[in-house]
Amino acid sequence: MSALLKLQNIHKAFADVRVLEDVSLSLAAGEVVSLLGPSGCGKSTLLRIAAGLDQDYLGGLELNPLLNFGRGCGIGVVFQEPRLMPWLSVAQNVGFADGWVADDAWVQQLLRDVGLQGRGDALPKHLSGGQAQRVAIARALYGKPQVLLLDEPFSAVDAFTRMKLQDLLVELAARYEIAVLLVTHDLDEAFYLSDRVLILGGTPSRLQRELAVPLVRPRDRRSAELAYLRGEALTELYQSHVL
Repeated sequence: MSALLKLQNIHKAFADVRVLEDVSLSLAAGEVVSLLGPSGCGKSTLLRIAAGLDQDYLGGLELNPLLNFGRGCGIGVVFQEPRLMPWLSVAQNVGFADGWVADDAWVQQLLRDVGLQGRGDALPKHLSGGQAQRVAIARALYGKPQVLLLDEPFSAVDAFTRMKLQDLLVELAARYEIAVLLVTHDLDEAFYLSDRVLILGGTPSRLQRELAVPLVRPRDRRSAELAYLRGEALTELYQSHVL
């Protein structure tokens, strides 16, 4: 099957500052790909382009026609902050795209999926940071996307919550057969979650290296194979003068 999403020769600048130069990537059905690099290297900018939120760039964005079938546009987005509407309940936030005609049965299923069964009537202010991000994930899944774009979605929670949310993401992506493009600066996260890791770096940023992660799931965070791949990524980051 052809790629669900493809970025070709992307060039991006803010005023006179070039941020991205000749960056290309693709995302196949069921694949998990991470964009890895330091803060400010253009990872989030590239994700915004992929999401269609930034159209001021040079290059090409191709979306598989399959993404236009069914509900919505076939793409869900999870941001670094949950961005929940504080005056709406948890359930209303999940089904926000359909307003008062939201599919309540689907909302409740998603709340069960993310471990928030029975919390649909709660307001966001009564949630922990990890719970709020679970709501954001459920909201992104409400439209039944085939592609999920995530911008450092677990960076604001503690380490243990982060690991639980990573496992939740892997489980839901497999259950609903969703392809994932994840922005992160965390090496452990990138290699634990991904089938491929793309390393961005330089000024302006270019794709420095692609590392495949040929490990079956579920994965052991302590495995020697993951440690080796993290070391390869560190070497590339040092050689590219990113670190």
